[in-house]
Parts: sequence; structure tokens; C-alpha cells
Amino acid sequence: MVFESAHVSTTIDRPMSDVYEFASDPRNLTAWATGLAEGTVEHIDGAWAIDSPMGRVTVTFAPPNPFGVLDHDVTLPFGDIVHNPMRVSANADGCDVVFTVHRRDGVGEADFVADTETVARDLAALRALLERR
Repeated sequence: MVFESAHVSTTIDRPMSDVYEFASDPRNLTAWATGLAEGTVEHIDGAWAIDSPMGRVTVTFAPPNPFGVLDHDVTLPFGDIVHNPMRVSANADGCDVVFTVHRRDGVGEADFVADTETVARDLAALRALLERR
């Protein structure tokens, strides 16, 4: 089985290393990723427990790396795990951030569009926050 996917991206006028460092720190999620994090972020047993619009979720990020890989698995309150590919790549003096949204089984068209719109808003917030710094 192959999931339908949408690649949501933004360009940020900040060096890749700055964006990667900020976005890879789960404690910063509430500042820009409100589609995922809206409350308390706690580090528990190697994962991050986060209050989200979906309820309490657990987020596990890819290990720190020099390639800009920010992949993360989100364990939803009812136990399903959603893999979220995300990359930061250099673009001259700035960078591009790309998040792939997969349309999971049972997700209707309207919910898939809403998911991609939420990611687009989150990436726009990341851009605005980092370009102000």
C-alpha cells in the first residue's frame, strides 16, 4: 500500500543550521507547531510527551544529524503512530523546510486538506518566528 502524500514547504531567510537547531528542539514546538503542540512539553523516558489539539501525544525525533533530517513519529492518544518526514536543506544563505503529509487509511479528503493546511500554517509560523530573530 502507498499513501497519497503532499509536500508542504517554506523558504526561511536564516541559515540551515539555525533553523535545524531551533526546529529540532521539542521544547520550541509550542512556539510554532500549534497543529501538534499547544501546552506542556515534557521529556519522559526518551520521548517527548506533548499536549496537543488531539490530546496527549508522544513525539520521538530522529537523532541529531548533519543532514537536516527532522523526521518524527507521533504516537496518538489511541496508540496509532504517525511517521512525519521533515527536512531542512540549505538554500544559499537561507534554507528550505519540507514536511511530507501522508494521507493515512480512513482519512477523508477534507481532513487530508485540513492536515496540509495546518502544516502550512505551522511552517509559516516557523518562518515568521525565525526571520524576526
